[in-house]
Amino acid sequence: MTTNNGMNALTWSLLLALGLIWGGSFFFARIAVHSVPPFTLVFLRLSLAALALHLYIAGRLRIYDLLQTHWRQFLLLGLINNAVPHALIFIGQTQMGAGLASILNATTPIWTVLIGNHFTTDERLTPAKLAGCLTGLVGTIVLLGPSITSSTTIPLWALLLPILAAISYGFAAIYAKRFKGMAPPVVAVGQLTGSSIIMLPTALLVDHPWALAMPPASAIAAVLGMALLSTALAYILYFRIMALAGATNASLVTLLVPPSAILLGFLFLGERLGLPEITGMLLIGAGLLILDGRVYARLRPGTSRL
Repeated sequence: MTTNNGMNALTWSLLLALGLIWGGSFFFARIAVHSVPPFTLVFLRLSLAALALHLYIAGRLRIYDLLQTHWRQFLLLGLINNAVPHALIFIGQTQMGAGLASILNATTPIWTVLIGNHFTTDERLTPAKLAGCLTGLVGTIVLLGPSITSSTTIPLWALLLPILAAISYGFAAIYAKRFKGMAPPVVAVGQLTGSSIIMLPTALLVDHPWALAMPPASAIAAVLGMALLSTALAYILYFRIMALAGATNASLVTLLVPPSAILLGFLFLGERLGLPEITGMLLIGAGLLILDGRVYARLRPGTSRL
């Protein structure tokens, strides 16, 4: 049975799976960053995922022609949608748990709306969008508050990095509109390939990976999980959901990632969230629901409810 918003049991199942898998990326990163330097970790995640998706596409969809003709655009998209935000998040996660990093990064849609309003003509702020952005930003301030007042052991600079990553994702979402006529898997492979090329010399110059000790099995498993599950498989699931239920429904995954990361961190890493983190998460979640607009639309008089 399909609901009137285009979601059925299959798409809801895929969406929940995607939320768990993307939440798992913060869990895997928290394990791996203790043994693998951030830039090397970014390169491993992106390059292994790119290889997996190249094998998945297997030369279809004019992939190699498009990579040749749009390589500059893919490099830029890979820079702002993969290389920069992943590096910022991983560096931040050397100081904080998976749950908190995922909550801060969940502000991405808020920054996307604000950036779109400033740099485009078709993404204007409405009163509802403004209310959603303000609610989410208040939640972000609540999360940053303890570090500003020195009542937490997490430094402020570390908390700011996932937020800067979210802003980078926001710019990427606006820039990605120019790929609208291109098959989504090609865009995924293109940006992952481009970002892998960017991160290879960066990792070599900064981390000197040849001098590193062999990471433990847990870190290797975390790297593989992050690359193959939380990146390659996640892109495939995301595009499948978009094909079945549309981009707007697929965007609901934003609400599922932090709870998934928090649950994994709680069960396997012993992480706990305090009152500021819980309050900030609820405010950011409320802001995202306001931005989405569907809850408000169903509560209006005269609107049919499921």
